[in-house]
Amino acid sequence: MKTIKICMGSSCFARENRDNLAKIEEYLALYGLTDSVQIAGSLCMGKCADGPNIMVGDTLYSKVLPDQINEILDKELQPK
Repeated sequence: MKTIKICMGSSCFARENRDNLAKIEEYLALYGLTDSVQIAGSLCMGKCADGPNIMVGDTLYSKVLPDQINEILDKELQPK
């Protein structure tokens, strides 16, 4: 099962990770992936200056804006 960690530290949360979470949930529902992908919150990923941060599997994405979520998840979750 793939895991998506979303930084919910105050800096990332204030910089759109709340909106990123909604986009991720929407994407997973649209593609029927809610049972095969786990979403987890993280208090801080230690990259506050580069936030908002999300981690998909072992890959950290920084400065993620909501309009980039679909592209990231397509790359990480869709069959190659």
